[in-house]
Amino acid sequence: MRIRVAVIGGGSWGTTVAHLAAHHVPTLLWARREDLADEVNSAHTNERYLPGHQLHENLRATADLAEAVSSADVLVMGVPSLGFRSALEACAEHVRAWVPVLSLTKGFEQGTRLRMTQIVNEVLPGHPAAVLTGPNLAKEILAGDAAAAVIASPDPVVAQHLQRIFHQNLFRVYVNPDVTGCEVAGALKNVIAIAAGMADGLGAGDNTKAAVITRGLAELSRLGEAMGGSFATFSGLAGMGDLIATCMSVQSRNRFVGEELGRGRTIDEIIAEMNMVAEGVKTSRVVMELAAEYGVEMAISSEVFAVCHEGRSAADAYRGLIRRQVGGVEFSSLSY
Repeated sequence: MRIRVAVIGGGSWGTTVAHLAAHHVPTLLWARREDLADEVNSAHTNERYLPGHQLHENLRATADLAEAVSSADVLVMGVPSLGFRSALEACAEHVRAWVPVLSLTKGFEQGTRLRMTQIVNEVLPGHPAAVLTGPNLAKEILAGDAAAAVIASPDPVVAQHLQRIFHQNLFRVYVNPDVTGCEVAGALKNVIAIAAGMADGLGAGDNTKAAVITRGLAELSRLGEAMGGSFATFSGLAGMGDLIATCMSVQSRNRFVGEELGRGRTIDEIIAEMNMVAEGVKTSRVVMELAAEYGVEMAISSEVFAVCHEGRSAADAYRGLIRRQVGGVEFSSLSY
């Protein structure tokens, strides 16, 4: 394929997606730090975010944003939600007309509560916007473990072209027209993963953790459908699949945050020690705003918000969840 891909963001997932694309097409990774770009070019590694893993030898990197964006036929955005708009605005000065923009970010914009593809539509009107999501842990993919993902786009032609760029024998990519559902699921699962991590930190046991994940899926589905997502999306890779991976894996940043909260540490202490973003912390605030807007009860998410932003302890949060769940009828308010 005569397609050139630019990936904006040299973190673990942006680098991994660039590595995948480099198997098929010329791919240029933009990293903010010049030394990181030099490392990718010379050693084919990114030891800060992906220690011990080798990157595809054809992957190139640069710290020059104009160089990365100006020749791209596909623009991939792999930056956290907090900096997504400003990074995209910087790219807008260099990107050619009609170039598709693929978001890797799982979160909402603070204040506006917009999904990332909605920001793309605002900043780069006329550019097809899509999202890549699913149960994808970067280090496992680089290690050669099998994985599956979803590319969501309202345009099936765009989705199929993007699918061919990233699809491999051990990285299966499916298409889904439900952009809203895929983005909402990707954002909300990070909040539920914090709750699942708190169960680990509290030593609550697998029964408790399984209940949190299952009821978390119910919450995720209720709000997602209220916002216009499709039922099928929340039971698929972008919903249940991503939720399970994020809640269970020791590689999950959001699960780690929850575990440390369960051990009694403060959110400020935990975040200060991390070199990557745990999107669920900020997303929990937006989720509560959306829950109020759409009239959806979010018991687990509200407790996560209280722990992350109101000083509530993880132990008190779990006692609150038990009190709120007792006596309920399981399927009375579910959408599946």
